[in-house]
This record gives sequence, C-alpha cells and structure tokens, in this order.
Amino acid sequence: MRLYLLRLGTVPGLGAPVPGYLIRTDDGHTVLIDTGAAPDGPLQVEEGQDVVSALARVGVRPEDVDLVVCSHLDPDHVGGHAAFPGAEFVIQRAHLDLARSGTVPRLAASRPLWDVPGLRYRTVDGDTELLPGIELVASGGHVPGHQSVLVRLERTGAVLLAVDAIPMSAALDPEDRPVLPFDLDEKELRASTRKLVDLARAENALIVHGHDAQQWRTLRVAPAYYD
Repeated sequence: MRLYLLRLGTVPGLGAPVPGYLIRTDDGHTVLIDTGAAPDGPLQVEEGQDVVSALARVGVRPEDVDLVVCSHLDPDHVGGHAAFPGAEFVIQRAHLDLARSGTVPRLAASRPLWDVPGLRYRTVDGDTELLPGIELVASGGHVPGHQSVLVRLERTGAVLLAVDAIPMSAALDPEDRPVLPFDLDEKELRASTRKLVDLARAENALIVHGHDAQQWRTLRVAPAYYD
C-alpha cells in the first residue's frame, strides 16, 4: 500500500499547505482523502495544484478513484468533488447532517462544491474500518463530525492524517493547544486532540498535521510516497 501527500493549494499569509491524500492499496483500491481548494476560491491554488492535475502526476485519473473520504466539508477540502462522479464519498453521518442543515455558514457557503447532483455519499458513525489498513477516526471539535484517517503501511508503519483536528505541531498538547477561529467546540476539540495523540503513541504513528508549513518541508510529498 502506498500513501501520497498531495499539495492542493496554499493558505495565503501562512504558506501552509492545503493537502489531500491518496492511498493505493495492494488489492486495487484507489482512495482519495479530501479534494482540496477550488481554483477560483480565496485560497491560493497555483497551476497544477488542482486535484486532477495532482493525481495525474502520480498516474491516477479521476475515474480510477473508487472512494473519496471526506474529512469534513470546509471549503478548502471539497473544491474538487465534482471531478469524481464515479466514486463513493465516505463521511461521518453527523457531519453530513450538520452540513445539510445549513446552520454552519462556512459549510453552507461551500454547498455548491459538495452537494453536487449525482454524487453518492456513504455515511459512517464514529470510528470505522474503511478497508484493511485504513481506519476512519472520529475527531470532532473543529467542526462536529470531523474525521481523521489512520493508515497502516508495511514499511513506514502507521501514519495518522489528523487533518484539521491537529492542524499544526503547536496543537499537539490537548490542554494548551490554541483554539483557532474556525474551531467550533473547544471541549470536543481538546478531547479529540487527546484521542489522536494517544492513538499515535499506541501505534507509534507519524502524525501528519493539516496545515503545517514547517512540517510539510520535512515530509515526502508526491510524487514521492510512503509505503
């Protein structure tokens, strides 16, 4: 199994990546985690950083992707959903229900990107094994129903894609981590941070933060991969 880290844009002013992640399993599954920022949105998406171009550089076409895991539906994570009409989108039930309710303005604003006619959503509840070696980990707080992904690789070992539950190394301490403007529930956020840090410790996992410019420079970024 191979894990690719994809740069799908940049957070202006911070230089932090807008990431997506690609997993190619040994038995033929192609799993994409998040689809990045929309090229015409407020985030910086340079030429070739849209999700279709990023995948093409590692030999993957949109029609090759059979599963798209939605960490959550914030605008910088759903910009390329429409490019994958043949895939099944996997999301926490609580998060999809929240997004469809229209009560969170930023999710309502991104609705044209994720509520695309014909897209198929499969909902899950809490921690769930997606495929052998790939686990979805409920990690709300940034927004209800946020999910992270644990990937167990043969040579690298475990990699925990924390996404926005732990967006940077400064957020690793459950008690002292900053609560950022887009984090909706401080109590749940701190509980999720503790859960993910404990999980990473138990699995001896590399934690990949969601938007960490300094860490990104130390990681293997596509076309390189972890296996």
